[in-house]
Amino acid sequence: MPDQHTVLYQVLKHVPEGRFEELVKTHRSDEAARGLDSKTQLVALLYGQLSGAPGLRAIVSELESHQERLSELGCDPVRRSTLSDANRYRPAALFGDLLGAVLDQVHRGLRRHMDGATYLIDSTSVRLSALSERWARFSATACGAKAHIVYDPDADRPIHAVVTPARVTDLTVAKAMPITAGATYVFDLGYYDYGWWAQLHAADCRFVTRFKTNTPLTVEEERAVPPASADGGVILSDRVGRLPERQASRRKNPFQAKVREVRVRIETGKVLRILSNDLEATAQEIADLYKRRWAIELFFRWVKQTLKIRHFVGVSENAVRIQIAVALIAFVLLRLAQATQDAIESPLTFARLVRANLMHRRPIDQLLPPEARPKKRQALKKRRPIGLQEAPA
Repeated sequence: MPDQHTVLYQVLKHVPEGRFEELVKTHRSDEAARGLDSKTQLVALLYGQLSGAPGLRAIVSELESHQERLSELGCDPVRRSTLSDANRYRPAALFGDLLGAVLDQVHRGLRRHMDGATYLIDSTSVRLSALSERWARFSATACGAKAHIVYDPDADRPIHAVVTPARVTDLTVAKAMPITAGATYVFDLGYYDYGWWAQLHAADCRFVTRFKTNTPLTVEEERAVPPASADGGVILSDRVGRLPERQASRRKNPFQAKVREVRVRIETGKVLRILSNDLEATAQEIADLYKRRWAIELFFRWVKQTLKIRHFVGVSENAVRIQIAVALIAFVLLRLAQATQDAIESPLTFARLVRANLMHRRPIDQLLPPEARPKKRQALKKRRPIGLQEAPA
């Protein structure tokens, strides 16, 4: 099929090109392009993510060998030094804003009714070499960066992402993130702050987290507990009460509402004290919500092992921020591309087939050989979230 586009073209068509052009103008990122415009840099870096290229040299040499097919994207091959300079000096905010635009676009299409949405909040760290110590020094022996993510486990996509040096705390980033009124937020002890909880509560949000071991609860009500669940979890107690009235230095606790404490013994024998401001749901529902946190851990594992987020093509803060943002953009593009076909249900298999066929001219719904395709085409159905049922080995 001579008129068939490459698989790379079919994946990248999900980039909102008009919005990207607006962002290029806003950030004035092409005014000193030095032979490499923002679009070509984006295409080169996305190619590196989707192909698994180990570094700049591989990206440049592989794109040069595909010059004819690269031209259909409106791009020319790049030089290694030029791409390196672009990663170092072109504003990383351009790619961060593009990631935000992609996430906003996808999120609007997925969820028209925001009330009742469940979001998981967490961060993942990536180690950097000592060459990044100027901006990423975390301790005497380590350098690193963090990707802070708000993740929708039902849609299997992040909805908000921020990249910072590893020394920036999770709570600092969480306080600056947008809050969706009426949503449920699930997070762990890195977000332990009564003032922030009060903001969530004031926005009619439900939150589920854990008590610190030294946090007392003034109990006002004891509730009956259900029998052991099928997955081995045992709810030991269900109590309603109030958090300490005062904080350190005798400051008044800004969160004065009643809270819920659900104590659960998990399969390992460990007892968790789960905290929530939801006084209506059952104890089992609260416990199940907290258990969903595992989905974001599997998302981080999938991204790190499937995309290029462990080996960096630059050491500057700007280059690292760009690469993490582009890796997350690549993740969303893969999910959007997979949704256009129904022959491949496994996200991991789809990503591997895209990588193997990236510069081939082949319909994206025909990546499998004919004998391996389903005999009967079925309507698109809801897919298993990446990582929840399947994570790369």
